[in-house]
Amino acid sequence: MNYFNNISYMISHLFLMLFIYLFITHRYSKTATKWICFTSFLLLSITDYIKLNVFPHSDLCYLIITLLQILITQSTGIFISKKRNNKVLFIGLSASNYTIIGSVTAAILYIYTKNIPLALLGNFVVHAIVLLILYHSIRNIWIKQYENEYTKDWWKLCFIPVFFYCSFSCIAFFPYTLYDNPNNILGILFFMLTMIVSYIVVLQYIENDSKQKDIYWKNALFESYIKGLENQYYLVEQSEKNIKILRHDIRHYSSMMNELLNQQKYEEIRNILTHIDAVADEHKVIKYCHHLIANTILSKMMEKSSFFDIDVHLDVDIPKTIVVNDYEFSSVIANLFENAINCVKDFEKEDRYIDIRIHCTNEQLFIQMKNRYKEELTFDSLTGLPKSKKNGNHGLGMQSALSFCQKISGTIDCFCQDEFFYITLFAKF
Repeated sequence: MNYFNNISYMISHLFLMLFIYLFITHRYSKTATKWICFTSFLLLSITDYIKLNVFPHSDLCYLIITLLQILITQSTGIFISKKRNNKVLFIGLSASNYTIIGSVTAAILYIYTKNIPLALLGNFVVHAIVLLILYHSIRNIWIKQYENEYTKDWWKLCFIPVFFYCSFSCIAFFPYTLYDNPNNILGILFFMLTMIVSYIVVLQYIENDSKQKDIYWKNALFESYIKGLENQYYLVEQSEKNIKILRHDIRHYSSMMNELLNQQKYEEIRNILTHIDAVADEHKVIKYCHHLIANTILSKMMEKSSFFDIDVHLDVDIPKTIVVNDYEFSSVIANLFENAINCVKDFEKEDRYIDIRIHCTNEQLFIQMKNRYKEELTFDSLTGLPKSKKNGNHGLGMQSALSFCQKISGTIDCFCQDEFFYITLFAKF
């Protein structure tokens, strides 16, 4: 019986490591990651041998070994993960739950058939089916959340797999097994089904919530974009009117200058030319960069800065086409610019100052915002970004910038120096 449990658990550990390998993006190379997972598989198998064969009747040994195995499993996920945070712990705990399904299936088949090869085959098949279902139903959702979204309070979601795991263990394995209480089989089958459905529903809900946030920010960006276009259209319209007036009056100016030339009144001619230049420059459309959407957003933000009498220094070089998503890129500019405006708008005039550098090429992206600050800032120890004073988490603007930075595999950094706050985003393509 022990060798049956040994093989059954080895199959479960194999799929456990496979689950962690597939659902976590890797910090190390594929070869190194596979060796780490294989080493963890060997450790889990050795500890199972100690638990099942060396001390088969010791409840204390069973408890200690189980806790050690949990530590090995969760440490493996965190160690190989590119991002070491609560999300990795969530997927590691979830992997432990799903691999219990195969072990329970093997026990059920053995109880009803007494056929060891059939029970082990059923264990393997069920593991493979569950992994395929999860891979095709929730992996893309999960990877998107893991990579791109800064979803807060993931540690709370970790309670879901923890309580499922504890419930599974108490019903199926400890202190009494299914072999001792086969009447629990029907209940645990429904419990397994409940767990699978729960995970799929929870992750789909998280994905829908993220999509709603994306839609909100895109709508906010489009609204700002449309207002910026309306403003530019008004300026173009005014400029056309002035040019028409200037064209109509130019023959009169020409006659006046010819007459003044005859009279050698050169200073008056200079005054007329200065007036013509002033009329030509009046209401002209300012072009901050060649990128249409970014230029529109910058125009809107500069208009807002002017309303608050903020001194803004712009150093912008953005080509007409860029290698990143136009709307996400422009949204980051709008969010960071607006954060800086909100920070300095209530300061004294000499402190209402913002310095912005945005350089984008086909090879790299560099964004830096610099502005005065007076209130003490609190930085997140994990991301290094400032926390909002309202709820202790990042504001939506910072979350948007962090998500964009993660998507393009860039780095984002904040620091304070000489009463100035700096935020820098850099990515090399």
